[in-house]
Amino acid sequence: MKTKMSLVLFLVLAASAGVVQVTNYPKAKVSFDDFKGLVAEVEAHRATRLVDLNTFIKMSKEPGVIILDSRSTYRFDRLHLKGARHLSFTDFTQDNLQKVIPSFETKILIYCNNNFDGNQTDFASKVAVPRTTAGSAAATQFDAQAKPIMMALNIPTYINLYGYGYRNVYELHELVNVNDRRIAFEGSVAEQNPPILAPPIAK
Repeated sequence: MKTKMSLVLFLVLAASAGVVQVTNYPKAKVSFDDFKGLVAEVEAHRATRLVDLNTFIKMSKEPGVIILDSRSTYRFDRLHLKGARHLSFTDFTQDNLQKVIPSFETKILIYCNNNFDGNQTDFASKVAVPRTTAGSAAATQFDAQAKPIMMALNIPTYINLYGYGYRNVYELHELVNVNDRRIAFEGSVAEQNPPILAPPIAK
């Protein structure tokens, strides 16, 4: 009996030791210093490649140009600029980008939700609005004066494209009404008759 009890106790202790065993993993493949260095390099480059809608449309008609939509698959399938290619930002890797973009010299045009006004369902603005904190009148006043933070997908998209070696990137820099007749959309929403976009632009 004592032998059986000893064996059971041994097995329990051995199992417990296995559960609490600590594995020393290497550090994650994350470097904030790499990101900071890349942002500093990208800032000046991007500043010269912000274009208005007319220029964006003109460029889009050039041979070999790609309009890249990096929003979610769900949003892209519902509504996107006509002719745009899709790769969700979360799927950015060297291999995936090579499948969508032929070469590092390819001219790439990018846009995101924050480029369009009038449809908060399919182009919901990415903006962090400061929260009001309970407190003194002075604190409330400061909160009211706080500036919203733009969280547009264009920024990380541009930075990552640059980091992966794609430098011929241009970014739409205007807030365009979705009913602007200069642009055309594709997707399940655009196929509805009439399309559910936004109220007509007032003349």
